Amino acid sequence: MILNKTTNEQVNVKIVLADTFFKRFKGLMFKKDFNECMLFSNLNDSSIHSLFMRFTIDVYFIDENMIIYDNVTLKPWKFYKPKKHAKYILETKKNKLKLEIGDKLDFL
Repeated sequence: MILNKTTNEQVNVKIVLADTFFKRFKGLMFKKDFNECMLFSNLNDSSIHSLFMRFTIDVYFIDENMIIYDNVTLKPWKFYKPKKHAKYILETKKNKLKLEIGDKLDFL
């Protein structure tokens, strides 16, 4: 579940944690569909790609204060690198969440 502390809204969605090298490496590649959210942590780099993906994703870059500082929508086979390092990256299917830059989040 995601709590948006800025709007005081709760989003009841399953969060899949990608906190190991292999989980981060595989990410959403090769999945036919994905209705959850994937939260990447323990990041060495904040750049992302959508290689080998079959659907468009929304990506939210979150800083150490749990505030979204950047977001992007990526079609399959694209790359993106934010201007600063993210503490967490949240990936979802396009238009699944209504989050904005500046929102403060908590994961329950």
